[in-house]
Amino acid sequence: MVFKWFKKVNKEYPKFWENYLEYFEQEPNDSKPKRFVVFDCETTGLDHRKDVILSIGAVAVVENAVIVNDALEVFLKQDVYKPETASIHGILKEGKEEKIVEAEAVIRFLEFIKNATLVGHNVNFDIEMINQALKRINVGKLKNDSMDTDAMYQKFKGLQEDQHSTLDELCKVLKVEKSDRHTASGDAYITALVFLKLKKRLLI
Repeated sequence: MVFKWFKKVNKEYPKFWENYLEYFEQEPNDSKPKRFVVFDCETTGLDHRKDVILSIGAVAVVENAVIVNDALEVFLKQDVYKPETASIHGILKEGKEEKIVEAEAVIRFLEFIKNATLVGHNVNFDIEMINQALKRINVGKLKNDSMDTDAMYQKFKGLQEDQHSTLDELCKVLKVEKSDRHTASGDAYITALVFLKLKKRLLI
């Protein structure tokens, strides 16, 4: 029994996961600007136990700017396809986009985010979708800190925790122009603009 426990604790992980974990072992560098990664997942539905990721879009924010050339967009092969949701996200099972398997997609995501603070609108859902995909390749959960633009807006307006706002509502209030809404990359960019405005107002 002791031997089995020891073997489990010292489990060997694949190189990509070890590389990811190493970012969190480094000493903080206060002279380097903090990097945020704003991301969004388009999915087959809203149940992280049953639904899967269709695409991931992410863009970096450093200081007070969206770094458009520091971005990621991947589309996943769809073993599970729900045609009724295609009208929302526009992703077809056999579309023109190059599609990769889920494992490769999340590995690319880890390589992109490194130890950045993750930002999203209702970010916990997107994080859980990524964690479920990581679980399927037998590694751990995301280690990154995270920030939710919905929670940031609640704080800014003094709202209760159960008073939620949609991304569309925040765009209207904060005067953020919407483009490519309901695509992962488009929503990530829109959320990044919302994040910058809230970050400025909250003096973060």
